[in-house]
Formats: sequence, structure tokens, C-alpha cells
Amino acid sequence: MQFPSLDEATRIARLAPPTGKVRMVLDTDTYNEIDDQFAVVYALLSDEAMDVQALYAAPFHNNRSSGPADGMERSYDEILRLLERLGQSPDDVVFRGSTSYLPGPETPVESDAVSHLIDLAMADDEGPLYVLAVGAITNIAAALLIEPRLVERIVVVWLGGNPVYWPSAREFNLQQDPFASRLMFDSGVPLVHLPCRNVTEQLRTTVPEMERFVKGQGPIGDYLYDIFCDYHKDHYAWSKVIWDISAVAWLINPAWIPTELIHSPILTEGLTWSVDTRRHFIRSASTVNRDGVFGDLFRKLERAAQA
Repeated sequence: MQFPSLDEATRIARLAPPTGKVRMVLDTDTYNEIDDQFAVVYALLSDEAMDVQALYAAPFHNNRSSGPADGMERSYDEILRLLERLGQSPDDVVFRGSTSYLPGPETPVESDAVSHLIDLAMADDEGPLYVLAVGAITNIAAALLIEPRLVERIVVVWLGGNPVYWPSAREFNLQQDPFASRLMFDSGVPLVHLPCRNVTEQLRTTVPEMERFVKGQGPIGDYLYDIFCDYHKDHYAWSKVIWDISAVAWLINPAWIPTELIHSPILTEGLTWSVDTRRHFIRSASTVNRDGVFGDLFRKLERAAQA
């Protein structure tokens, strides 16, 4: 597959941390666990920084689904539950994504989400469309395969895999769809990579903190609190990572999640990293200001409940 080739100056400019309000879509395997729900709510409460133009349900397969198609459908339903508790309409905002992972490196899987992403990004060239992805990257990879010119229209912010220095790239989002994951690093699409180990895994919170700052903050606060507590039976000395809010937080305040330009790594067949300094640049996160991110989320939940 041949993709348009951005010159490096243009790519680096696209990868600069955003300033001002941006257009964005969020691609999420919302029912996979409980962190996606926080990311969806965080994005919708952050209208000072982003215009959320669509929510896409992504496929997933673990003990909360019978397969990728079922995972996508459960994620779609979970998005609807979140919007209901926020008092927001899902019309023309929520779209079903792929029902399977990519069957090959150049074979897309069509869906309503893929079609919407292509139409939205190609209809307006006033600045890039930010595509926040916090699950398997199938929908975005499929859109790129169908419309390679998206390379020139979008910036992908993806939570997936581990840092390049880590011995394995394996992580739930990345390993579900290796063909799609490899495409993110090979296509040349402007990519902000949010690794899990040592980076987004710092975004931990606890039941006492959730009880103090989330419970009682309207229907959505109570829902987030309930699913957090229900996720694990033993709460003694227990904390939970809310990984996915990192993608939203980077758009709100990139200083909370410092990044640097690195050469796009090669994702091997064994799902390890290989480095070639002749390759194009991506932006990769190195750490997270945990308190800054959670503080912003908690304050927005409180303001929304009081509105």
C-alpha cells in the first residue's frame, strides 16, 4: 500500500502539541474494562479544548466479550449509556466500528465508523482532525487503507504498546490487531504514541479518591464510581489504572504528558520493537503528571454536576 509522503518539516509541524481548540473524534473499545468510560466523559466535559465530533466503537475480545464483533457492539451500547447519563444525544455522534480485526496488512474492514471518519476528515482541510484511539487501532487503519490521503488530514493519538526501550511491544490494544498496529508505525500518518509501561500506567486512582471526588457528581459520577468499585472485589491497598484518559489529557494540556520526537519504530512479527533511524518521526510520551490529569478530570465532573 502506497501512502502520500509528507515531507518531514510538515510532519513535525503536525506533531507539535496543539494550541487552542481542536476538532477530534474518539475511537474506543468502551466496554473492554472501565477506563474508556472515563476517557469518553473527560472528552465530552472538555469543550474548552476540543470539539468532539464523533465517538466510534472499536472491536475487542477478552472475558467481557465473545469476540471482536460482540466487543464492538457492547462498546457501542456502553457509549449510549454514558451519553444518557450525561444528558446528551447520540444522534449523528455515535457510530459502530469494525466487526473483526484486519485479516491482512492491506485488507480493510468497512464500517459506519470508518466511513464517517473518512468523510469527516476529507470534507474539511482547515487544520488536522485529531483521532484519539484508546483500543485496537482497527477502525483507523481500515480508514487509511480505504483512503490513503487521510495521512495528510489527520493526527492520530494512540494509546497502545510499550515504550521503544521495552523488551516487548505486547499490550492489549496493540496485540489484538497486529496488522493495524504495524500500519500505524509504517504508513507515515502523524502519530502521537502513548506507551503503557512506565508512562500511562502512572494514571492510577483508588476507591477512597473516587468516593471523595467522583461519587455524588451527578448520574455520570455515580456511574463511574460504581463501575470502578465493581471492577475488583478486594479494595484493600488496591489501585486501578485509568489508562485512556491520557489521550484526552494530551490534547487539553500537553505539558501533563511530555513527549519527544523519535524515529518511528518497526513492529516486528514477534511484536517487539526494532529501530531504524532512517525512518520518519513520530511523537512519543515519556511520562505523565498524574495529579494534574486527575485534578482536571475531577474538577470538570464537579462543575458538570453543579451546572
